[in-house]
Order: sequence, then structure tokens, then C-alpha cells
Amino acid sequence: MTWRRSARPGWWRLAALYASLAILVVVSRPTPGALAAGAALAVLGEALRIWAAGHLYKSREVTSSGPYRWVGHPLYFGSTVMGLGVAIACASVPVAVLIAVYLATTLTAAIKSEEAYLRRAFGEQYDLYRSGIAARRASPGASRRRFSLRQAIANREYRAVVGLALAILMLALKATYNGVFWGAAAGR
Repeated sequence: MTWRRSARPGWWRLAALYASLAILVVVSRPTPGALAAGAALAVLGEALRIWAAGHLYKSREVTSSGPYRWVGHPLYFGSTVMGLGVAIACASVPVAVLIAVYLATTLTAAIKSEEAYLRRAFGEQYDLYRSGIAARRASPGASRRRFSLRQAIANREYRAVVGLALAILMLALKATYNGVFWGAAAGR
């Protein structure tokens, strides 16, 4: 493994995402209703990701505040909700299958890698968190920490916001290009 790859262990997920987005635009068949429903669900998933990112202090602790009190991997859960929303917005079975395969493959690998790292770095503390005991035993400061927009920005969650906005914009353009919105506006 080269230094560049080890410095950015998620580079292949990003490359797969961009390739998937290109296929998504070509194969999708968005309609106004599907686009509205899917975008709303995807925004909900991104809101969960922002909430989680605002509590996460990577590599410094086992986070147990915010959504981490209820969900073991809220960033990945939020990504899954976003993916489901985008699949609905696309209104295409092949795209939904592609999104499901992408999420299952990349998130499973990311979770395994992350859990292995957290076990090495935090040992029993991480095992307690995963077993649900940490929420009851965590120090008051860690489990009751308030959301920090500054921390969400430090965790670069703005990249996911921009990516989601671009995906929704591309789908809206695709729907317009396909005449879906113009046809709906004309009463066709």
C-alpha cells in the first residue's frame, strides 16, 4: 500500500461514489413526486449526519453523546437514509440496486475498519460502548455534550451537504431535461 492510500483510507469509497453518481444520472427517471419525497428523506439522513458530526471527536474518544447514545454508527445510518432517499428520488430500480450494493459494500468495509481501529485505540471502553453499557457509565461531560456546529464543520460534514445538494440538483435537471417538469406544468 502506498503512503497516499494509507493517508486517505477512504479514497476508494469516494471514487466508487463518483462513478455511481455518473451512472445514477444516466439511468435515473426522476418524477416531481419521487424527487420531492426522496429529497425530503435524503435531507433527513443528512440532518442525522450533521447531528452526529457535531458530537464526534475522531480518534480522541469513544463518543457517547447526541445520536451516539442510541445508534452505534449514526453517520453510516444517516448515509443509509440518504441513499434510500436518493434511490426514491431517482425512481429507477437499477439505480436503487446500485445504491444498495454501493452502501452495503462500502459501509460494511468502513464499519469493520473503524471498529477494528476503535478496539485497538480504546479497548474495553469501546467494547462497553458497543454493548450499551457506556451510555450508563460515561462521564457526564461526554454523554451530555451539546451539539457543536464548529465540530461538524471540523469533521468536514459540509462535503456531504454539498454532495447531496449536487445530487438533488442533477436529478432536478435530469427531470427537467426529460420533460417531466415541463410536461407536468403544461398539464400533460
